[in-house]
Amino acid sequence: MTELIKQKKQIPERLYSNRKLAALLIPLALDQLLNSFMGTIDTLVVSNLGSAAISAVSLVDAINILIVQAFFALASGGTVVCSHYLGCKNEKSAKEAARQLVFITLLLSVIIAGVCLVFNQQLLHLIFGKVEKDVMAGAKQYFFYSVLSYPFIALYNDGSCILRAQNNSRFPMQISIASNFLNAFLDVIFVWVFHWGVAGSAIATAGSRFFSMSIVLWKLRNPSLEIPFRDYFSIRPNWREIKKILNIGIPSGIENSMFQFGKLAIQSTVSMMGTAAIAAQGMTNVIENLNGILAIGIGIGLMTVVGETLGAGKKEEAVYYIKKLCIIAEITLVISCLVFYLLVRSITYFGGMEPESAKLCIYMVTWISIVKPIVWIMAFIPAYGLRAAGDVKFSMAVSVLSMWFCRVSLVIFLARAFHMGPMAVWIGMFVDWTVRNIIFTIRFRSRKWLNHEVI
Repeated sequence: MTELIKQKKQIPERLYSNRKLAALLIPLALDQLLNSFMGTIDTLVVSNLGSAAISAVSLVDAINILIVQAFFALASGGTVVCSHYLGCKNEKSAKEAARQLVFITLLLSVIIAGVCLVFNQQLLHLIFGKVEKDVMAGAKQYFFYSVLSYPFIALYNDGSCILRAQNNSRFPMQISIASNFLNAFLDVIFVWVFHWGVAGSAIATAGSRFFSMSIVLWKLRNPSLEIPFRDYFSIRPNWREIKKILNIGIPSGIENSMFQFGKLAIQSTVSMMGTAAIAAQGMTNVIENLNGILAIGIGIGLMTVVGETLGAGKKEEAVYYIKKLCIIAEITLVISCLVFYLLVRSITYFGGMEPESAKLCIYMVTWISIVKPIVWIMAFIPAYGLRAAGDVKFSMAVSVLSMWFCRVSLVIFLARAFHMGPMAVWIGMFVDWTVRNIIFTIRFRSRKWLNHEVI
């Protein structure tokens, strides 16, 4: 007995206890779910305006997700750098990295928003080609007002990621709860009471995102935080720190952007299948996003955990946490897929979908619920840990090649050569998930991803 006690004492204490992990991951997973509800609320509210409205929103949301994911990737680069600094107890550099993250993100978000505002119509025609006139008219309105919120969501992502690097994921979750209630309230007022159509839905989302940004930046002014954020106008570019952030953020941003560009290429194919197919694919995308969003939240939390453990020089602990969080994410995904499979008929009914669109949506969600729990986790979750270790170029290369060769090309071939309809999208996606699963499993087991340096 004495010998066992001595051995137990010799086991080094891990940086993250089960309680600390739960405190980080549960709010973060719920936060991701709540953030995704903004687009879902927009889709459900405007779905009662007809298939043209829901089609317009689903088309523009494909662009919005592309932009938001790019900003999130940049913010995640800041999270990784800050986590590494905090892991090695260098709070001064962590504070400077946070300031530079906000500087570069604000600059880029304003530039992107400006370009999208000026070239609103041209971008929509370039990406989606010729779609029905009433769909394009709604898309132009929805896109214009959505673009106004790009700097808001970019700065909110920065603030949330800075808080998460300090293991505070609870406050961003609380903001998301309040923001979603605000978004739902404004959606109902602007769309159903004021009859502003899809423009009202976009304005509601922009307003709720401004609220989120303001609250998270206010929270970061607290001087008792490990990484407070004050004195905005004193920030000057520090290219050494910006380079470290971009070394993580740019490959991740390219990966996410190419992923979304692939979706846009697929969406342009779907847009030629008719309004029923567009509406079915739009709602299926929403459901597929929701059934995986909790697992994605766990993956995002993994970046903070791995970043801090590697910053403290604990490589084997980083390996341990990736394995552990993959198991947790798998359990979460199985439950989520089952829940949304049981709810899909009610969602299509209360969403006011037409019978043809609803039938297509239910069929596609059924297949997603079967395939996704089998191959999805290892295709995506370990990659978050690899990025936190600095292995971003490998992750970027695999994701981009798999997207374009296994998903986009296959989808276009199946849709145009065999006329398989929107189900072709999900066959291509299943192949993409499977290929990524195999490659990332091999990479993780090789441990080559541990040979990189972040700071």
